[in-house]
Amino acid sequence: MHWFSENTLRFLLRLMEKNVQVIWTQCLHVLRDNLTPTVFTTWFAPIEALSFENNILVLQVKSQFVVEYIEENYLALLSKVLFRMFGPETKLEYRVQIDSHTNAGVNIPSDVSQAPVVPMMLMQQPDLKEEPDFNSQLNAFYTFETFVQGDSNKLARTVALSIAAQPGRSSFNPMFIYGGSGVGKTHLANAIGNEVRRLLPQKRVLYVSANTFQLQYQDAAAHNHIPDFLLFYQTIDVLIVDDIQYIAGKRATQDTFFHIFNYLQQSGKQIILTSDKSPKDLHDLEERLLSRFKWGLAAEMTKPDYELRKNILLNKMHRDGVVLPMDVVEFIARNVRDNVRDLEGVLAALLAYSTLDDKEIDMQLAEQVVGRIVEIKPRERSMTEITDAVCAEFNVSADVLSSQSRQRDIVIARQVAMLLAKQYTDISVSDIGRHMGNRTYATVAHAIEALNAMLKTDVVLGQRIRRIANKLVS
Repeated sequence: MHWFSENTLRFLLRLMEKNVQVIWTQCLHVLRDNLTPTVFTTWFAPIEALSFENNILVLQVKSQFVVEYIEENYLALLSKVLFRMFGPETKLEYRVQIDSHTNAGVNIPSDVSQAPVVPMMLMQQPDLKEEPDFNSQLNAFYTFETFVQGDSNKLARTVALSIAAQPGRSSFNPMFIYGGSGVGKTHLANAIGNEVRRLLPQKRVLYVSANTFQLQYQDAAAHNHIPDFLLFYQTIDVLIVDDIQYIAGKRATQDTFFHIFNYLQQSGKQIILTSDKSPKDLHDLEERLLSRFKWGLAAEMTKPDYELRKNILLNKMHRDGVVLPMDVVEFIARNVRDNVRDLEGVLAALLAYSTLDDKEIDMQLAEQVVGRIVEIKPRERSMTEITDAVCAEFNVSADVLSSQSRQRDIVIARQVAMLLAKQYTDISVSDIGRHMGNRTYATVAHAIEALNAMLKTDVVLGQRIRRIANKLVS
C-alpha cells in the first residue's frame, strides 16, 4: 500500500482537476465545430467541468433549465463527444448552481447512454424575497375594486379572485382569458397580480406583454444572455403574459416560452395568459404549447351588455367625481356597444368638450361626441321585437298577450308591452292599441299611466322591465 503526504495528495488532486478541464476544453472544441455559433455560445460555452471520478463527469450549469434544454435538444451529440473523449463508460451529472456566491448547488444525474433522456425532477429553488426595486410592471389602477362585474365577465372574475387568494394552488393553472379587444382582459389580469401583491407581498409577480417578452428574448439572444434571461423568469411566482397570440410564428420565442411555462407550472407557480382568441382558434403556435394552454381554465369575456355598460359608466363617474344626467348615461350605454375603452373615451371627450366650451353636458353635446366615435343606431324597435321580449319574460304567448284575458299576470304583461312600445318605437298610441288586440287610445294611455304608478312601489316589476329593456337595446 502506498502512503502519500498531504502535499502530494493536493498535487495529485490539482493534476486530476487540470486533466478534467483540459479534456472538457477539447470536448467544447468538438461541440463548437458541430453547432451554430449562437447555440454553442448560449448553451455550452458557460458550462464548467468540475470533476471526473469513477467514470462520472460532473458539469456545472447555471440553471436547471439549461439541463432540460440540452438534454432535450443536444443529448445525442453530447453523448458521442463524451464517449470519445472520456470513454464509453462515462456517466454524466449536472451540478446546478443555486448560489452564485458560495457555489452551492444540486447534482442532477443523467444517463448519456440513452437519448432522449426521461425528464428529470426539478431542483428545489431557494426562497426568494422580492427585492425592493423589483418592478412587477402592473397597472396599479387595474384592481378588482375598479373592475365592474356583469354577465359577460362573471365567470372570469370569480375564477380570478380564487386564483389571487391561492396562486398556483388551484386547478386553474394556467388561467387563459380570451375575448375581443376592449372587454377587460388586461384589467382582470392586472387585478389578479395586484391582489396577489396585496395578500402575499413576498410573491414575485410580473406582468409582461407578449411583444415585450419577444423583444427581451431577442436582446438576450443577441448578447448571449439566454441563461440569465431564463433564470430570471424561473424566479417569478405569478407570470402574467398579455396578448400571447403575438408570439405566433416566432419559433425560437415559442420554444423558450415552452420551457419557462413547463418550469413554472411544475414548480407550482401561477401562469395567467390573455388572448383575443380561444386556444383552439389560435394559429401558427406549436401544438405542445396549445395543449398546455388548455390544461387549466379558458375563460371567455364577451362584449358588455347594456346594463354592464351603464354600470361601468356610473362606476367611472363615481371614481372621477363626475355627475352626468341619467338620460346621457343611458344614451352612451345604448350606443357605445363594443368595448370598455370606447365608453371611457366618450366620457373623457364629453368632459373635455364641456370644459373647453364651458357647456353643460346634455343630450345635444352627447349626441355630437358619441357620433364622432361610433355610429349612432336608431333606438326604434319593432312591435314584434317588443312583444316577443315581453312574452319571453312573462312566459306567455303573443296570442294570449293581445287577448281579452283579465288575468292579473297577463294584464301586467300587456301593460309592459304597451309602455315599452311607446318608449322604443315611433308608433302612435292608437297604433299600439291596434297591435294589442284592437284596444282604444284611452285604454292604452290608461294602462301606461297605471303601470307607471305601480312601478313607484313594485321594485321586482321594475327589475323585470329593465331586464326586457336591456335585451332590446343590447
